Formats: sequence, C-alpha cells, structure tokens
Amino acid sequence: MAQKEKESAAGRGGWQFVQSARPLHPYEGWMGYTPLTAPDNRLYTAMREAIPLIDAALDKIVRLTGGFQVECGDRGIQGEVERFIREVRVGPCSRGLHQFAAVYLDSLLTYGNAVGEMVLNARGDGIAALYNARLEDVRVRMGKNPLDVEICAAVDGGGFAPVRYPDLVIFTPLNPPAGEVRGVSLLRSLPFVSAILMKIFGSVGVNFERVANLRYAVTYKPGTGGDRAFSRDIAEGIAREWSDAMESQKNGIVKDFVAVGDVGIKVIGAENQMIDTEVPVRQMLEQMVAKLGIPPFMLGLHWSSTERMSTQQADILTSELWSYRRLLEGVLRRILDTWLALKGSGARLEIVWDDINLQDEVEAANARLIAAQAAQLEQEGGKQG
Repeated sequence: MAQKEKESAAGRGGWQFVQSARPLHPYEGWMGYTPLTAPDNRLYTAMREAIPLIDAALDKIVRLTGGFQVECGDRGIQGEVERFIREVRVGPCSRGLHQFAAVYLDSLLTYGNAVGEMVLNARGDGIAALYNARLEDVRVRMGKNPLDVEICAAVDGGGFAPVRYPDLVIFTPLNPPAGEVRGVSLLRSLPFVSAILMKIFGSVGVNFERVANLRYAVTYKPGTGGDRAFSRDIAEGIAREWSDAMESQKNGIVKDFVAVGDVGIKVIGAENQMIDTEVPVRQMLEQMVAKLGIPPFMLGLHWSSTERMSTQQADILTSELWSYRRLLEGVLRRILDTWLALKGSGARLEIVWDDINLQDEVEAANARLIAAQAAQLEQEGGKQG
C-alpha cells in the first residue's frame, strides 16, 4: 500500500507534483496551447522599423555579447569541435554556431521567446544543421507536470501537435512571469513611450511642411479711381504674373514681379514658429535608454556626462551582457553536448567567452596588481613586527 502511494505521488520524469500550481483541467491538454506570437510581436517589429534607436540598441546588444571559444577535455576531438562550430549549417544560407546564437538572441530580446532546432544527418550520428524556428510555427503548453514544457509544431490541416523528437528542439523564454511558459520582450514597457515619440516626430514633419514650404498671399487693394471698375481684370493679371514668376523659379530662372498699385505680398505661416521638441524627445529617449541598458554615447546621443559616469555605464552594460551570455550558454551547451553524445564521446566542454572590451581587462589587471602590492606590504609588515 505504501508503495502504491509513493507511485501515485510521483510525477512524470522523476518530478514530484507541484503543490502550488493550479490543477490541470482534463481537456486542457489540447485546449491549453500558448502561442508564442502574441499580438505584441507585430508591434515590437514595427517599433524596430520605426525607431532607429531601438533597432540599433538591440543590434549592439547582440554584437557586444561577443563570441566564444570551446575547450574540449578530449584533445583528440578538439579540432572536430572547432570545425563543427565554424562550419555547421544554419538555416538556408548561413554557417556557424555564432550565427545561430546571434539570431537566437535577437529573437529572444525582441519577442521574449526563441526557438531553435538541431537537425540530424541522414545516419543519425551527427548534427547536420541548426534551424532558427519562426515563432508563428510553434506553440508551447504545460506538460503533465507544471515543471515540464511541451513543444508543439504546426501540422497539415492547420493544427498543432507535439514534436516527434522534443530533445532536438530548444526553447528559451526571457524573464517569464511566475507560473507562465511564455517570456516577455525587452521592449515590453516601451510601446507607450514609442507612441508619444512617433507623434512628436509626425507633428514635426507636418509643421516643417507647413512652415518651411513657403506659400504666399498676394493682396491687391484697388484705389478710388478707375481701378475699381477693372479690379477683377487687374487681380487676374497679377495672379498670372505671380504664377509665372514662381514657375520660373522652379526651373532655375529668376524673374522679378512688378505690380502697380497697392499690392501686398505676405508669407503664409511666417509668424508661426516651430515648437522646440528637444526636451520632450530627450525625455522619451531617456526612458528607452534606461530600459534597453545601452549607454547613450554608444547610440550617438551626445549627452553631457563625465568620464566616471561613462565608466559606470560601461560597467552596467557589462553586467547586462553577462546575463544574456548565461542564457545563451545553456543553449550552446545543450547543442554541443548533443553533438558529443551522437559522436559517442563523454568528454566535457568548457565555453570560454571573449573579453567584452579591453577596458575591463585593464581594470581587472590593475585590481590584481593593487591586491598583490597590498599583500606584499602586509607580508613585509609582518616580518618587521
């Protein structure tokens, strides 16, 4: 009896049942799909297309995350590992594990989710290619246990079904809320700010079109003599001559306009001034920079800052990049471990990331030097005592 109770209490995959999760409905297995293409995804794509700062910031994060090297415990296959990292096919026209990681991270930052797949060769003893899946083609749902995730792919007929080999599919959510499967985009809190910024840019364009594209008002005031009788004819003659002068100017010919009588010429909108948008635009951009974590000077924003402030911003960026590296490292390890298992090797791999920048390396070297000097002074002081 005790054995049966243990078996009934154990979950699938060796997990115990999670006590704080909501019990699954009997039909939730086929009703509880979570699409990775939320309506926000189209908004995030449009934001990257419309606001260069957002697009540049995400591209810089992907590039600054940097490259990596892999050190294998078995020196006999070190060359094969390096060749696989360098030459593995990625998608239809790319190669290299670095390219796969860059696209994977770009999707993760923009949409909050990323899906990849390892494609085996015909013999099933190696990885022939890596594929960055479109989020539109994938659904996820809770498994039998709340600690499990089931990946489903589109099938013929318009439905979704669990993938046949889930161990070959990689799924990563970015900062998923508690109890949720789907992650959240890095741009999640920026749509409102972006909408205000686009309104400002749109109004600047409209106002510039009105003010900078000069239009004229020509006013003719007939005198008290015979001008009143022929005022209409005189006005039409002035209009023809003015139109001819303006048309000649478009063709590069300068013509003077000569009129007799009380004729006034006024630029429409000349008394109106362009609204100064520097302050509100900067306020919106500051919110974006704060969310994206990229220092302003790296995005071409020449805001006043001291050298110490720039160093602190660089340190904050370094910590952000290392957090993304930790996310990617789990993905890379899974790919490389699968490759080694298919090769029949039990060797251990170590991912060594490239230095983010030279400044960090110099500061680390100075810190080690100062620590060594302090230790030497303490040792000398101990001997003298």
